[in-house]
Amino acid sequence: MLSVLAGEMSIAEAARREKVSEQSIGRWKADFLEAGKTALAAGRSGPSTREEQLEAQVEDLTQALGEAAVEIRVWKKSAEGRLGPSRTSR
Repeated sequence: MLSVLAGEMSIAEAARREKVSEQSIGRWKADFLEAGKTALAAGRSGPSTREEQLEAQVEDLTQALGEAAVEIRVWKKSAEGRLGPSRTSR
């Protein structure tokens, strides 16, 4: 099919090779080109719903990681206050 789109093979040649009708190859080509136009238009309009979900998830995880890092620092300071400075503290 890509050979047809690239002009390397005629629709008739592709139909013979794939043992389907020329109309089928023509329909597949039209469907492929239309799907490509739709995908390009969607790309210009912004991220897909799935991309938005993943970006929101990354934000949530980044925030949770930051909060956990702060908690660890607080725990370490609290432990140092009770036990004295740790050997690894600077």
